[in-house]
Amino acid sequence: MKTVLVTGSSGYIGSHLLKIIKSEFKVFGLDKDETQIPVKFIHADIRNPEYLKYHQKFDCVVHLAAEMRVGESVKDPVLYYETNIVGTLNILKHIRTNNFIFASTGAAEGMASPYGISKKVAEEIVSQTCKEQGIDYTIFRFYNVIGSDGIDVKNPDGLFYNLVKSKETGVFKIFGKDYNTKDGTCIRDYVHVNEICEAIKLSIDKPANKIENLGHGYGTSVLEMFNIFKTSNNLDINFEYAPRREGDMAESVLKDVSPYMRKMYSIEDLLKT
Repeated sequence: MKTVLVTGSSGYIGSHLLKIIKSEFKVFGLDKDETQIPVKFIHADIRNPEYLKYHQKFDCVVHLAAEMRVGESVKDPVLYYETNIVGTLNILKHIRTNNFIFASTGAAEGMASPYGISKKVAEEIVSQTCKEQGIDYTIFRFYNVIGSDGIDVKNPDGLFYNLVKSKETGVFKIFGKDYNTKDGTCIRDYVHVNEICEAIKLSIDKPANKIENLGHGYGTSVLEMFNIFKTSNNLDINFEYAPRREGDMAESVLKDVSPYMRKMYSIEDLLKT
């Protein structure tokens, strides 16, 4: 049975991934916070290499640990460079593996924020280091990950978190109404968290040794997502416009769909709670 270390194991994607792979692999979690899914756990902050002096060699490392809020990255770019760049370098230097899977983002292509920049730099570090050391690797650029399989969404900047929150408040905020898009709101390529996790699971045995884009290749606006969410869940909620958030791109839609990506859900399914 292969040994797999998942960094960021307490996060939204990490928790879903552990749930999917823990019966097929010997899984270890690594995070600053305790992991809820029962696996062997390593308490560590990836910014500090002293926490990462772990002697076991893993068959695969899935590196999900990162800071990921676009707006926060604009306000505190150093935190994002320390965590997403230095932290990734620390994992590569101090934890031995045969296969390195790196969670990047579609925002690395446009690099409109320190978040996107930090992920792009980390991609280069992963690619160069793995090639030099003869390590198999896969870099996955996640597009907008939403949905849940019984696990709470944790990113307060994320669309799905705020849609779910609007069930309590009765109001959903849309940031920006004057983008150069079909209805003035941002357009994104949305994928379900389980679709992402299934792609990662596949790459544990079949590394790509290149960048793979995990999206579906079509965009849906934030306003459209709100209307679908409202209808799919039979809710009586409203929306209001708020100012643009610094660092947000008008449109982020995948151009080349990865063969690792398997469509499992409709847009309506993504938004059901």
